[in-house]
Amino acid sequence: MSIKPQPSWTRQIGNILILLASLFLLANIFLPGLFGTQVPRVPYSLFIQQVEDNNVSRVSLGQEEIRYQLKGLDTAPGQVLSTTPIFDLELPKKLEAKGVEFAAAPAKNNWFGSVISWVLPPVIFVLVWQFFLGRGGGNPAGALSITKSKAKVYVEGDSTKTTFADVAGVEEAKTELQEIVEFLKNPQRYLQIGARIPKGVLLIGPPGTGKTLLAKAVAGEAKVAFFSISGSEFVELFVGAGAARVRDLFEQAKKKAPCIIFIDELDAIGKSRASGNFMGGNDEREQTLNQLLTEMDGFSAGDATVIVLAATNRPETLDSALLRPGRFDRQVLVDRPDLSGRLKILEIYAGKVKLDPQVDLKTIATRTPGFAGADLANLVNEAALLAARVGRTTVAQGDFNEAIERVVAGLEKKSRVLNEKEKKIVAYHEVGHALVGSLMPGGGKVAKISIVPRGMAALGYTLQMPTEDRFLMDQSELQDQIATLLGGRAAEEVVFGSITTGAANDLQRATDLAERMVTTYGMSKVLGPLAYDKGQQNAFLGESMMNPRRMVSDETAQAIDNEVKEIVEHGHQQALAILRTNIELLEKIAQQILETEVIEGEDLQTLLGQAKPVERLSLSV
Repeated sequence: MSIKPQPSWTRQIGNILILLASLFLLANIFLPGLFGTQVPRVPYSLFIQQVEDNNVSRVSLGQEEIRYQLKGLDTAPGQVLSTTPIFDLELPKKLEAKGVEFAAAPAKNNWFGSVISWVLPPVIFVLVWQFFLGRGGGNPAGALSITKSKAKVYVEGDSTKTTFADVAGVEEAKTELQEIVEFLKNPQRYLQIGARIPKGVLLIGPPGTGKTLLAKAVAGEAKVAFFSISGSEFVELFVGAGAARVRDLFEQAKKKAPCIIFIDELDAIGKSRASGNFMGGNDEREQTLNQLLTEMDGFSAGDATVIVLAATNRPETLDSALLRPGRFDRQVLVDRPDLSGRLKILEIYAGKVKLDPQVDLKTIATRTPGFAGADLANLVNEAALLAARVGRTTVAQGDFNEAIERVVAGLEKKSRVLNEKEKKIVAYHEVGHALVGSLMPGGGKVAKISIVPRGMAALGYTLQMPTEDRFLMDQSELQDQIATLLGGRAAEEVVFGSITTGAANDLQRATDLAERMVTTYGMSKVLGPLAYDKGQQNAFLGESMMNPRRMVSDETAQAIDNEVKEIVEHGHQQALAILRTNIELLEKIAQQILETEVIEGEDLQTLLGQAKPVERLSLSV
């Protein structure tokens, strides 16, 4: 329920002044004779004629008006008329020759202009003042509302209904945050034995993993007020505005303690102060950061029930002062969910749509490794949209399969028609990926081959799905992935004896993977177990340099390039060996996919099961 504030005395005076000014203007426009005597105006030529006829007795010469009086009778004075002055140097001589009395007119007393001159400036001032009062909610103290906090406040019972039951896939993070909930519910239980709860909790994780949702769940579980604001909302054009907003936010929070302050995208104001530009950094952001550090240090024992939660996906850029004990001294990782976590997330979001009884959510969870919570929510919604588009009342398994492909490979482009030559090249290219991938287990299970264009550039695609979640990969599995990536280019060489531009993305991914093997994972006998990638930021520039490698000698750089080339070439030769051994099967599958455009399921597995294994080539590096 909102209560409309009553007009203040300044607002009432302003309204009165505005009304008076409006009345003056209207009276001057529509009733010009109300405040002064109006004199009939005649043409200047008639005035001159009357002077020459000796009918004028006296004249008052003014810059804007000439007033004159005609000669009257003995019993009554003559009529007073006016005319518009014209630049006439002979007029004084004519008046003198005719014996007419004339003199310069006295300065006109423009009392209306005087009134406007002292009424209008106060009116403008009052209007500006009312504008700032309106921004401050009618409170004169909030006239400069640019320094007011823009945090959204949720109090118990109106919108903090999210609980831990609405969050899945991050069980370890929920366990860590449960302690925060218990402290907010019963702080004396901890304080009586001298325990100190962390003042700040930093949620770290990739985008879409549910950091904001977790913060709301903490507030919902604890049933306390919840202040939510983004880090970018502190930063303004005016230096000092962000620091003032920080002070205002903490003042509001202390009044509603116990409560939670949630700052999303903390890196917007919390970047390292050593990472400024050449001119010394960003004054506004640094002042805002300093004020935040001061406020977090300023909690006394009575203010300890104000807990700051913050979220970021770039913890490496944060200032070290934020992460020291006493500030954000507890860091909670909110990572992408594993198989069981994805299944629980799918159950939550799938419960909001009408599912076909045949839908197997576990199969969908298996096919979506690396998906975050937001990705899975989008997947369920995409499947529901596909079902509604064709007029079904429930979401089927096929809708989920198509939604996965739309998310992974992009929108199907049936309007992109390939000529027969291009279609044949794409068919052999994708079958080459599939054959090599089926015999190189490091890349996952081949689930589908399609030559229907998708996305912005893909003319076809081979879909590989892992059979389980993997967190470590050995050297041979990485080599298998490189060979699978180069299977398409190898198929073009074997069948057509030439290569096309279709393997550009495959080559880029294969080269990047090989370079990580050498520079990051230490999988090179020549260079040894050393990391050559740039593992830290340039403290002076603030951002990583364009070359991600460390500063190395020319000889070492040459050795790295040779090792990367050797690894990629080994994968290339491995793919060629597999395809030359299975050339007949390559032709068979390619001809079939040219007819059907898509092969998947049992048909695909039966065909790939006929592939002849090839002995692994040895890698010298």
